Amino acid sequence: MIYKRLLLCLLPSIALISGTASAYEKLEPPHDYDKVAKEIVEMLESVHYNKTPLNDEISQQAFDHYLDALDPSRSFLLQQDIDSLSKYRNDFDDALRNGETQVAYDIYNTYLDRAEVRLQWIIEQAPEMVKGFQYDLDESFNADPDSLEWSTSETQLNDYWRKRIKNRALTMRLNGDDQEKIIDSIVRRYKSQLKRIEQTNSTDVFQSFANSVTSVLDPHSSYFAPRASETFNINMSLSLEGIGAVLTMEDDYTKVDRLIPGGPAEAQKELQPGDRIVAVGQENEPFVDVIGMRLDDVVDMIRGERGTNVILEVLPAKSAGQATKKITIKRDKVKLEDQSAKKKIVEVERGGETFKIGVIELPTFYSDFAAIQRGDRDYKSSTRDTKKLIEELRQEDITALILDLRNNGGGSLQEANSLAGLFIPAGPVVQIRDASGRVSILGDQDRGVTYSGPMAVLTNRMSASASEIVAGALKDYGRALILGGQTFGKGTVQVLQDMDKGQLKITQAKFYRVSGVSTQHKGVMPDIKFPSLLDENTVGESALDNPLPWDKIHETRYPVYWDFNEYLDKLTQFHNDRISKNPNFIALEEQIDDVKAQQERYKNISLNEKVRKRQLEQGEEKELARENTRRSALGLPTLDSIDDIEPLEDDVYAEEAAEVLLDFIAVYQQSQK
Repeated sequence: MIYKRLLLCLLPSIALISGTASAYEKLEPPHDYDKVAKEIVEMLESVHYNKTPLNDEISQQAFDHYLDALDPSRSFLLQQDIDSLSKYRNDFDDALRNGETQVAYDIYNTYLDRAEVRLQWIIEQAPEMVKGFQYDLDESFNADPDSLEWSTSETQLNDYWRKRIKNRALTMRLNGDDQEKIIDSIVRRYKSQLKRIEQTNSTDVFQSFANSVTSVLDPHSSYFAPRASETFNINMSLSLEGIGAVLTMEDDYTKVDRLIPGGPAEAQKELQPGDRIVAVGQENEPFVDVIGMRLDDVVDMIRGERGTNVILEVLPAKSAGQATKKITIKRDKVKLEDQSAKKKIVEVERGGETFKIGVIELPTFYSDFAAIQRGDRDYKSSTRDTKKLIEELRQEDITALILDLRNNGGGSLQEANSLAGLFIPAGPVVQIRDASGRVSILGDQDRGVTYSGPMAVLTNRMSASASEIVAGALKDYGRALILGGQTFGKGTVQVLQDMDKGQLKITQAKFYRVSGVSTQHKGVMPDIKFPSLLDENTVGESALDNPLPWDKIHETRYPVYWDFNEYLDKLTQFHNDRISKNPNFIALEEQIDDVKAQQERYKNISLNEKVRKRQLEQGEEKELARENTRRSALGLPTLDSIDDIEPLEDDVYAEEAAEVLLDFIAVYQQSQK
């Protein structure tokens, strides 16, 4: 999913002032890619799951996607430019089909002309602009790209840029930077952006153009030119030394899409999904502003030698306004053993008795293919490791089991299939429908069951793909309660096709549960929903452009072991009553409300220093008061600073899941009397 965004946003955010000639050479189509263009059309129309003919309707949407990729924050092109370029709106399909992609370069070169002049203007004007800023004026800046329109005049665009630079200057000022440092940082930012214009080549433009078309069909199909293809394959192997984070491009920002389980960033615990990276620093070197920088260049800066530190300046996803913070992460490799299944026990006191609930934390579905090929009988896999841990937990006399799939982004389909088989006798696990409508069934062939007792699966919005297959199967079989949050909703299958140059990642099939419903778009819904800071409206398949729709096919034959629906009303009531009195969940619900309010302010950020400072202070005071209220209720010592606040332990969710399981056991036993 992230790679589609990488390709759509390869070009830096650059601007224009009309009427001035660009100093840079115009880019021309690379004719050695003419064949690639034709290949892409052939593959999309014959191999893609929908086999959608590329026509004018597709072209019109691709035209809009291309402009969004070039100028996502409406910072450079004017409405008159858009009107002029609209003559190409119906030409994208024909250009790609015929291998004559001049249209993409005509649009890009218009953008390039404006960009160079606009950035030169900013570099020249920024010092005096910053010196003249009055921070006591009541004005605001709209930083929400989804609500921005194209400027209708040069004057309007100039004012937008004045406010944009003032917002950055005020953010730095509130962080304690003096005027000289603010000016230097802003000028360096746009000098770097101007320099990156020279680094954009014809292949980059072709790639972005091709992906404006693929992205209309679905968010996971995309073309990788040779350099991007190499980066994609390296990321898939997780072999590079870095911080263990998957990054995507959103508007002008490099955004943290997810953290790789077992990676340095996850272990460090400060960087979070949704955080936006504004600058990258190396040890004993100045920060480099990365707003508007190519995603692959940002990734190259963050990667580095194992054991060295990288410092990220980020706009946290869960904080108010525009206050940034610096996070230091030591680079390392993501090791298979760090992603392995782990166990723990949650103890719950009820009626004077202590119950043990086993927890298996599974960060990903993995298999050590190299060890298998060597003939190593003790090779690691998620299924083998989970089975061993369950057997160990059974020796400790657990009452129930929790399979924790939160933040598990998927992995091996075969492992997902065999792991589900640990909890059911032989039977179907997932249905796969290809582009021709043929349905194949993948199932467990082993009639043995490792664990047959009461269990739950913990999920959240970052549980994706293979996680959704397992959660969906155990839900349909009536083997597990699904607790937590709605899963991601990625129910499609992609394959890599080699092109004359580069590769095409193309959607070829969809996953369906044994009940016939798709995991696509909607994901797997929890039986009982837990509060979460992950915003289900901005994270997940449904938040992406043009996701394939949810649908259903015929169900397969499978037994249902427990009808959980019969007990859900009572279980939900017990759960709601419990978390309404739980200090941890009370604090979490308040934090969720605060984050939503802060996100609304993003559309109207005050440029008045006193107002911004008051907002930051009030936010910090509220955060500290909320944490101290929670700590007091739990008998913990209070804190003096928000810097001392640590994230809520995951045990909070596991403990509540354990309580729900004990509720189920009690209600079920009562119903059998």
